[in-house]
Amino acid sequence: MREYTDYIRVMLKKGDREKIEERMKEAGIKNMSAYIRKMAIDGYVVRLDLSDVNEVARLLHINSNNLNQYAKQANTNGSIYYGDIQKLKRQHEELCNLLKAIYQRLLTI
Repeated sequence: MREYTDYIRVMLKKGDREKIEERMKEAGIKNMSAYIRKMAIDGYVVRLDLSDVNEVARLLHINSNNLNQYAKQANTNGSIYYGDIQKLKRQHEELCNLLKAIYQRLLTI
């Protein structure tokens, strides 16, 4: 069963559709019905630049892979370098601090 059963027909001036499509593109929305519904009900669309979150997630993935490699080596050989573990620990702490800063920034939006 379809959730949307009612509709509204809107008449546009020449060029209005292109303006709407341009604003949709700026907002990162591809579905015109969703965009128009959101704008009509809420009056705005918020688009966040989360590229820093993606970068931290990528770095966490790398750090986790490194940690897994050291765990595998420790289980295989029974020995790992203390300096390597300290380096991983520092990297992890730096990433946690970056995440805290991003979280604080997002709270102010």
